[in-house]
Amino acid sequence: MTGLRIAAFGFRTIPPSEGAAGADKFAMELYPRLVSSGHHVIAYNRRYPKVYVNIKNYKGVEIKTFKTINKKGFDTFLHSFKCTFDIIFRNTADIVHIQNGGNSIWALPLRIFRKKVFISQDGIDWKRDKWPWYGKIYLKLSSYISAFFPNEIIFDNIVAKQFFEQKFKKKFLYIPFGSEIEKVAEDDSIFKKFGIQKGEYFLFVGRFIPDKGLHYLIPAFMNSGSNKKLVLVGGSPNPSAYEQKIREQANDRVVFAGFVYGDDVTRLMLNSFCYIQPSDVEGLSPVILTVMGLGVPLIVSDIPENDYAVRETAIKFEKGSIASLTKKIRFSEENYPLMKELACKAKTRALTEFTWDKVVEDHIKVFSQQQTN
Repeated sequence: MTGLRIAAFGFRTIPPSEGAAGADKFAMELYPRLVSSGHHVIAYNRRYPKVYVNIKNYKGVEIKTFKTINKKGFDTFLHSFKCTFDIIFRNTADIVHIQNGGNSIWALPLRIFRKKVFISQDGIDWKRDKWPWYGKIYLKLSSYISAFFPNEIIFDNIVAKQFFEQKFKKKFLYIPFGSEIEKVAEDDSIFKKFGIQKGEYFLFVGRFIPDKGLHYLIPAFMNSGSNKKLVLVGGSPNPSAYEQKIREQANDRVVFAGFVYGDDVTRLMLNSFCYIQPSDVEGLSPVILTVMGLGVPLIVSDIPENDYAVRETAIKFEKGSIASLTKKIRFSEENYPLMKELACKAKTRALTEFTWDKVVEDHIKVFSQQQTN
């Protein structure tokens, strides 16, 4: 089999920059591995007025960067339009891998110009509170396009896959994320920077948006009476009243670390007392899988997507309940040997059920089969 020509968009940047999310992590892990398997990948990065990555190649992946605007929703639309135009009129690829079902509208012109189009759908997007009413309507309409116009729609979690199958009366593909990451060297500078000690902090990594549940996590942590700290890594992808609100909830035991990437965020995960994922809505969270693969104790909300990822290897609290999360934080401190035992089981589950080698193999198989049709 000759190498495939693949173009990819729908994430922000690889490597990740400010405002990054699971899509960026997925892109950073998947596309270099596709290149290592003998395929050509061109990835389309976004350049915001003040945030961008100035590179042309990342681990063999050709990077092409287009400017966009700093306005939620419209930034994606403008960038995806530019990517679609470039793929069609410069013939940069035969196969197009698009992240986010809201981008499915671009499958129409791409298919007209005989491109093979694959949409990766990470959840039921219109249920996310970050979207205004018109955004939710658009995403609901996009789901119909996603279901019928791409060559395939690929789900990273069983819950969303089953929802779409029941809604549209057809079968879809399931390919999860991987969990492995490269080992990191010892370096204590990140701990000194934020004034934290190894094993003496709870951790969250992600976007500061309503569906991530930080407005439950901060008061639950403070109510728990813990002497540890709570480290929050990330921020709002665009200027946000929500981020200001959660900052006002916090006391001096809550550390807002800002955006941290690469080895430093891995060090923060590895050395945390416990990682907490309080989400109301998720796909299959790449952060949860990474934490599981590192053997770090976990507390997660009991939404079906999180339950599928962790099964019986983590402590779960009732979604949206500050009281329930408060109890679980206290439980983790009072029963830490059990937390460590569960973390070992989580690591085994992650490194057997969710491997990047299998993820890459499955994507190549799907892309190749469609290429021969």
